[in-house]
Amino acid sequence: MITQDNYTEQNRPFFSVVICTYNRARILPRALSSLLDQEFKDFEVLLVDDGSDDDTYFIYKEFRNKLLIRYLYHNHKGLPLSRNLGISSSIGKYITFLDSDDSYESNHLKTRYELLAAHPEVDLLYGGVRVVGNPFVPDINNPNEMILIEKCIVGGTFFFKKELSRKLNGFKNLKYGDDTDFFLRAREIGANILKTKINTYIYIRDQEDSICNTQNIEKK
Repeated sequence: MITQDNYTEQNRPFFSVVICTYNRARILPRALSSLLDQEFKDFEVLLVDDGSDDDTYFIYKEFRNKLLIRYLYHNHKGLPLSRNLGISSSIGKYITFLDSDDSYESNHLKTRYELLAAHPEVDLLYGGVRVVGNPFVPDINNPNEMILIEKCIVGGTFFFKKELSRKLNGFKNLKYGDDTDFFLRAREIGANILKTKINTYIYIRDQEDSICNTQNIEKK
């Protein structure tokens, strides 16, 4: 297996897909199966387990012979620090996310590869989300107002260079809004940002324990 110790510019994957999860063994196979279905295959997967006490590790074992996947475990650090662990362990040219209760269309990575290959100057690509379920969430800045998810900064849609994360010192350990904060800090330092409207990230709101269904914030 390619690791941080033995990769080269010639064998490093184009994408590192970071999946942060906690007690989602029941629905995690849906996310991982959508990776198996990708038309573009040059990627690794980093499954960051934030202290699950369910069958998450056994789901990893089920998929480890089907995907280039690594399992990382730490105990109740929260989403931002779980993201940072995945980023620091990644070897891909670009880093992206897949929330454990979401999935990708089969052409998701292919379309992003085509965009990034055509625009190598881009530091951060985002956008392109299709919502399954209620398309509205409370505004993170004003919980009394409802806004469309497509108008939010959805961290799951991010594709960025590892160098950008280093410049920003990763995601801040915020209770909510870590992806919006990351985006705003990237913009402040003059990062080259591109938005896409190719809606291939499937944002699924059918789980009662989804963050957006239990908190007055945009979903992470």
